[in-house]
Amino acid sequence: MCGMSQQHPDRSTATRPARPDASMSLLTNVMEHSLDEGYAEAAARRKADGGGAGLPRTLRAKLWLGAGLVLAALVVTLGAAQARYEAPTAAKERQELIARVEDGTAEADGLQERVHELRETVAGMQREALRDHGGSTGELVQLLAGATPVEGPGVELSVDDAEDTGGEPGGPRQTTGFADTGRVRDRDLQLVVNGLWAAGAEAVSINGQRLTSLSAIRAAGDAILVDNKPLVPPYKILAVGDGQEFADRFSRSVDGQYLKVLEEDYGIRADLDVRDGLRLPAAPSLTLRTAEPVTTGKGSNS
Repeated sequence: MCGMSQQHPDRSTATRPARPDASMSLLTNVMEHSLDEGYAEAAARRKADGGGAGLPRTLRAKLWLGAGLVLAALVVTLGAAQARYEAPTAAKERQELIARVEDGTAEADGLQERVHELRETVAGMQREALRDHGGSTGELVQLLAGATPVEGPGVELSVDDAEDTGGEPGGPRQTTGFADTGRVRDRDLQLVVNGLWAAGAEAVSINGQRLTSLSAIRAAGDAILVDNKPLVPPYKILAVGDGQEFADRFSRSVDGQYLKVLEEDYGIRADLDVRDGLRLPAAPSLTLRTAEPVTTGKGSNS
């Protein structure tokens, strides 16, 4: 036993037991190196440059927020100041515009009054010419032409839209036949006036507008025009005639029956009254025309 040397195992070559986390090298690397090498290098440079002594991120965010609020307040203040500066200017321009409109309206009213005066002057000159050159038939010509006011018995006919038209008054209806909207249209007045003439009317006026042989009743948009003058309902029609007999003839006529249908089926309101005394104005202006007999050539009596 003494001759045999005792051998001891070499500690350097002995097999060491494996680490428990040897199979989790990726997780171990992540835990030991939480920052990427690039981030770690950038953090080291920032620390070397003194960046580590900067303001905390929360404080920097608050400073930026405060600066934004100050800028917004400055913009609002400037806007309010500009609005206060512009408000008097806008008010002044508005007043100037109102003054211009009022001046224009007054000027238009003055011109309209002047037109009315000139029409009266022309009508007077025309009546005088008819008296001077009409001979024994001058007064009759004036009467037939509507150049002079007239008075006498007759009828007063009021025509108005239905109560439930649901729109502004004074407009024509859409159809060419009977009413379907309950509104009086230009054709209705045309038929009524023609019926009055046919029943024996000697003079007719609508809302104070004297009708002549050249008068026209037509529609323009939502208005009914008589000789280019807009009228609004109710339409008050005055017709000089022989009283009750005149009213009866109109009621029995085709146009009188037409008005009755408008009342019964479409709600048009109409009221016919006999008057002992009516006064109709003269037509505002007339166009005088003269006819001369042809003595030679085609159409002559020779």
